[in-house]
Amino acid sequence: MNNRINLTIDGKTIQTEAGKNLVDVAKENGIYIPTLCYFRELNPLATCRICTVKLNGRHTTGCTIKVADGMDIEVNTPELLDNRKAIIEMLYAEGNHFCPSCEKSGNCDMQNLGYDMGITVTRYPHVFSDKIVDFNPKRMIMESNRCILCKRCVEEVKTKDGKDVFSFVQRGVKTRVHIDYEQEEKLSESEALHAMNLCPVGAILVKGMIHEQPFGERKYDLLGKNILPKVTSVNNNLHKKENEKFIVATTSLAGCFGCHMSLLDIDTDLLDIIEIAEFNKSPLTDIKKFSKRCHIGLIEGGCANSENVHVLEEFRKKCDILVAFGECAIMGGIPAMRNFVPLKECLE
Repeated sequence: MNNRINLTIDGKTIQTEAGKNLVDVAKENGIYIPTLCYFRELNPLATCRICTVKLNGRHTTGCTIKVADGMDIEVNTPELLDNRKAIIEMLYAEGNHFCPSCEKSGNCDMQNLGYDMGITVTRYPHVFSDKIVDFNPKRMIMESNRCILCKRCVEEVKTKDGKDVFSFVQRGVKTRVHIDYEQEEKLSESEALHAMNLCPVGAILVKGMIHEQPFGERKYDLLGKNILPKVTSVNNNLHKKENEKFIVATTSLAGCFGCHMSLLDIDTDLLDIIEIAEFNKSPLTDIKKFSKRCHIGLIEGGCANSENVHVLEEFRKKCDILVAFGECAIMGGIPAMRNFVPLKECLE
């Protein structure tokens, strides 16, 4: 039985098998239909609406279309391109998507779409909603401020006995993804990492794990090469002897209006800090110059002048790892972590 069909996508006649998914057919023929919720292993979710196309003149989601003979599909009209861009802008405006401070920067599907669409600012005002950041699960952190409700994790991540780990709770604008703590404990490390990589943004994180690649080698730095990010323990990057304290250097490059919102300005006794870290070049020690090589350099603020460029060069030479806090705490940047994460836990 011959099930080959002909259809048209943006004026291009394509021959393929009947019943295949439109997103896959388009990709096979060099036509890109962007998606955030679509995942080949799942039934189409159609939650993000990024893949919206015109089928015989009517708007519909591309990921739900099973191709049939005679279809006339429009993908990249000016109207559709602007609609997709508007949706991405609304997602950015609604959540806490500050890419420089996100652990998934460079491996984030939504960030890649933003760059691809040329988005530098949104046409919509930012909501700055204060949603739950759930640190209670055994292996994971759920950052609801970044979640776009794509439903991938809800449909895909199950325990070995088929129980749901993720679910939607509440309704309307208050809808969020909830983690079942009891079921989450049953996940293996590889299953937890699969959930993190499945998320198209940085909403699901695995405790103690990071994406190891440097700039230029991350998923979307590779100019389209489909290489999955390598995940490793954060401690593999630090070289210190057993029972040796981390040697830390800190500096502030002065944030907006010259403010100094220090990660160290939190309710933690200095003696508690000294138990786990030795400060070298730092306002806490009044040491003006590096006297030894440091494991970690903490840099905050985003003021770019010739003096600060020299400071950055010095930190690059003297520190094994640099951690840059480039956003003001007022705007939800990493220094704002001090509101809910103890400093001792951050440094550990």
